Formats: sequence, structure tokens, C-alpha cells
Amino acid sequence: MDLNKIRSAVIALDDIAVKKLVQKALDEKIKPEEILENGLIPGMAEVGRLFTRKEYFVPEILVAAEAFYAGFKLIDPLIKKTTARKREKIMIAVVEGDIHDIGKNIVKVMIEASGYRVLDLGKDVPTKRLLEAVIREKPGILCLSSLMTTTMVMMSEIIARLDEMNLRNKIKVVIGGAPVTEEYARQIGADGYAADAAEAVHLIEDLANEP
Repeated sequence: MDLNKIRSAVIALDDIAVKKLVQKALDEKIKPEEILENGLIPGMAEVGRLFTRKEYFVPEILVAAEAFYAGFKLIDPLIKKTTARKREKIMIAVVEGDIHDIGKNIVKVMIEASGYRVLDLGKDVPTKRLLEAVIREKPGILCLSSLMTTTMVMMSEIIARLDEMNLRNKIKVVIGGAPVTEEYARQIGADGYAADAAEAVHLIEDLANEP
């Protein structure tokens, strides 16, 4: 089976076709890792490029995510049985006081589509619970989102708390959201700033590959 058909179905935002094609690939004994690496991931990568070029917008990204997950849910349990997937464990959350999570959800699917294991803490995450999760899960990269100027200050508090707990040198922190800027990221000591989901993936790739 040509796995490009899965890629094309993701780009076409056709979740039903994606699910059928992934199941067909599994029935033909194609390894789930190959389906992910050569079908689903390239599809979402192209969706990300279309988003960057402003040919796709947030609604298309959300529907593409549904198409991606329609296939991903079929192979994810099989991949977990054979491999831990790859590289860094990524943790993502919307900071305390902020309930806006569309941007976070888009970033999550793009990161997951790149082959990373993503731990999604959700929205309006209390700083205490977030820090407890960092200690427990030991992610390599922490992604923080805020869409409000009144809550983005929590990012600074989280980084300060990580430093106080002697965890800052063990984790990279990436921040993003409408009011957030690259200057603010430098100001609070974050490791990077991403303006959109595609940029977040590139930044995470760079940080994950640092020695």
C-alpha cells in the first residue's frame, strides 16, 4: 500500500479516509512506525506548512488534527508495545488562570505528529500541580501557553520556581500565546518563544537535539 495516500487524506482533512487507510495498512502488515513516519507525520507536516503560508487557518488545523488522530489512535497502542517512540518527553500546559486552549491543542497535535510523546496537563493548570508533574514525569521540554496579559506573568513564576527547586538546568522551557513575545521570553529566562505551532515544532526539534 502507498502510504502517501494516508498523507494525502490528512491534508484533505478526511478523518474517515485516514482511519480506513491506516486500518488497511495494518491489515497488510505494514509496521505502525512506518505508517506514522511515512503517512501521518508527513501529512501533518504539510498541514503545518500550509498554515505557515496562510493557506490553512485555525479551523483547518483543528480538522486536520481530528484526521491525524483518527489514524494515530489505531497505531499508538501498537507503537507503545514495541518502542517508547522517540527523543524528549514534552509537557504542555496553559498556565493558571487561563482557560483558552485552542492554541495549545494545535501545538500539541503538531508536536505529537512529529513523533514526540506529549503529556498534556490541560488548561488553567495550578502552578503547584504543574511543578509536581514536572518532578514526577521529568520531561525534557516544558511548553507553556497564555492568551491573556494577566496570566502570562505565571510563566515567569514557573521558571523562577523551577530555578528555586534546582530543576531549571534539567528542563527547557518554551513559551507562546497571543500576548507573549520573544523579548518577554528573554526577559523571564525562557529557552525559546514560538509564534505559532509550526514554529514551536522547529524550536522543540532544535532544543531536543542540543547536546
